Amino acid sequence: MRVIERATPVAAVLAALSSVACCLPFAFIGAAGFLGISARLQGLRPWLLAAAGVLLVVAFFQLYLRRDHCERRSRVSLAIFWIAAAIVLLLILFPQIAASILAG
Repeated sequence: MRVIERATPVAAVLAALSSVACCLPFAFIGAAGFLGISARLQGLRPWLLAAAGVLLVVAFFQLYLRRDHCERRSRVSLAIFWIAAAIVLLLILFPQIAASILAG
């Protein structure tokens, strides 16, 4: 298994998580020192969500549609991909709930 097959869904999750950094409560952001970062990421939120979506599409093609890799897909790779897809979908649909969970 190639490293890129595992890295793409993880990168999608990181892009989605960074898109909700703007929604975290100020106490948590201030304590962590990320107040300025979250203000800057607010404007980038649509781009970060789009990047997460593109990375998930790339991961899907790598896992399911590529013919030049080994025939047997690892269960770990499939689990990482579907967990990443679920996290990104939840962050897109429920950003405030996700921010509350991350802050608390």
